[in-house]
Amino acid sequence: MRKLVFCTQRLDPGDPVLAATVPMVRALASRVEELVVVCDTATVELENVRVREFGAPAQVLRGARFEAALARELRGCDGVVAHMVPLYAVLAAPLVRPLRIPLVLWYTHWKPHSVVRAAEKVCTAVASVDERSFPLHSPKVHGIGHGIEVGEFACAEAPEPPLRALVLGRYSPAKGLETVLEAARRAGIRLEAHGSDETFEAYKRELAAAYPEAELRGPVPRAELPELFARSHVLINNMRAGAPDKVVYEAAASCLPVLASNPVFDDLLPDELRFDREDVDALAEKLRALDLRRRPELREVVSRRHSVEHWADGLLATVRRA
Repeated sequence: MRKLVFCTQRLDPGDPVLAATVPMVRALASRVEELVVVCDTATVELENVRVREFGAPAQVLRGARFEAALARELRGCDGVVAHMVPLYAVLAAPLVRPLRIPLVLWYTHWKPHSVVRAAEKVCTAVASVDERSFPLHSPKVHGIGHGIEVGEFACAEAPEPPLRALVLGRYSPAKGLETVLEAARRAGIRLEAHGSDETFEAYKRELAAAYPEAELRGPVPRAELPELFARSHVLINNMRAGAPDKVVYEAAASCLPVLASNPVFDDLLPDELRFDREDVDALAEKLRALDLRRRPELREVVSRRHSVEHWADGLLATVRRA
């Protein structure tokens, strides 16, 4: 492919949420002659990547600047990708579709809000981790796996008992944290959680009051994830169905056992590492019976099906087919 335009929020390896976009962009850049990233802001320069920033203090102005930046890059363009922001696809469509340039949305989330519905209609194709990780049923959806930079994670020796559980991600009701915290309490294990509470601050306070024995902390830089995985025995993820959290694949790439409820993880986790989302007793029992040894077979699955290289190949194939 000669030229690809990739629209995303931010290129920042220090961002605790969006840093994983950087290796994705790097993998795409190694596979095309020219990669243009249209983003709000960028703090890093990457080989074979040209950046157009559209940041502005007001949303309307950002939208106008986004469209202007994209319009300048459509000559000779073989495809446009909107990364995790359906609004980018909606804004891009009037410019891109009349030129018959493929417009692909990469999106993985559980909520089918109106902008997602609009984006699905105007895109030529949609890429997601799995057909079940896109919130709408559509023949446009292609499951291509997640994009994990497996080399960022290594298998460390399991720490000494007692069992220490880890939870990562926003403090959001969608994460099913009450079930996790109650199961940890019943199993009598130590639990450490890290995440942002900027949207659900009151919810985090309620959790802290109800479960004072748990360590509910703030977000951590992406660079600290390997250390967190190394000192933990298990990651627990209870995100509602439809949104396969990236951190599950990152923990698995570190050979860390993962207990998860989302059905989408059935290609990664065996039955003994999965539980029903609201079954506190079942999760507590799995924690009591957990084998504390590392699971290198999980890393092998991530490397084969969910590496950033596999993701980039799948995304480009989706653009070509669109």
